[in-house]
Amino acid sequence: MQRPVREFMRRDFVQLSQRMRVSEALDFIRDYRSPGQSLIYFYVVDEASRLVGVLQTRALLTAQSDESLTDVMIRHVIAIPENATVLEACEFFVLHKFLAFPIVDRERRMKGVVDINLFNEEVFGISKTETGDDLFQRIGLHIAQARSASPLQVFRFRFPWLLVTIAGGTVCAFIAQAHERTLQHTLVVAFFMTLVLALGESVAVQSLALVLETLRLRKVTPAWFFNTCRREVVTALPLAITTGVVVLIVVLILDRALWPALVISGSLAIGVGAACLLGISIPTLLHVAKLDLSIAAGPITLAATDIAMLLLYLGITGVLL
Repeated sequence: MQRPVREFMRRDFVQLSQRMRVSEALDFIRDYRSPGQSLIYFYVVDEASRLVGVLQTRALLTAQSDESLTDVMIRHVIAIPENATVLEACEFFVLHKFLAFPIVDRERRMKGVVDINLFNEEVFGISKTETGDDLFQRIGLHIAQARSASPLQVFRFRFPWLLVTIAGGTVCAFIAQAHERTLQHTLVVAFFMTLVLALGESVAVQSLALVLETLRLRKVTPAWFFNTCRREVVTALPLAITTGVVVLIVVLILDRALWPALVISGSLAIGVGAACLLGISIPTLLHVAKLDLSIAAGPITLAATDIAMLLLYLGITGVLL
């Protein structure tokens, strides 16, 4: 599992210039002589041969002949570095469930392609007759075995993003310390801090999951972003109102004071709306920055949501109570 993944890559991939039209790309592919391997994806490069996009076969066949490849390609390309190990490549297959990945150097120039069937037969001896789900499951089992054998590899891959969670928790601790007087004066506010953080994270993760699925299939534009935010606000409104009403009833039962119940439930409802927007905005920004969403989006979104929820909750209750 520690062997270089470049030992298993193929070099019979198709590179298309980003200046091509769909009709030109199809003519190029028809003239391409494949040595018998299936062509799963087509890769789009710029003038310096750097990888800038990937084309699915279905998208290419259904596009208009005069469309530019830049209009139909997927810009967020997940590529494996040429110095990656087999273990790290397995992580890519399990996390993203793609049938092939490009292998690139530091300048993002393509060196080859690793195909899941070839990869499975050469590395694990898994037959091509297995279904896609079975293949990914079998790779996952091998990863689990490799993790137990070499935990330092997993540590190096995941720990930097856990630092984001640690940083977010530290900022939340400073925010709570800054509102110490409010927490001492109105003890019921402290009772609901855990609920505030948990509820904000739950709402943000729901929005995050929807956006990640959408970002796989379409190009990010300002119009798409604002339309998505507008739809999410409409969705967040009933969530915020319902959540606020439930918390209002709970606070009334515990504290039997109407004004603190109104303030706490109202601040929590505002926080729920903010969490929805953060669940959209952060993965979108990471996508524009071309970071790996499957690893980075979760920790960063949750840390930002915790900070925003606590600022809103303690800020509003501190002023009104």
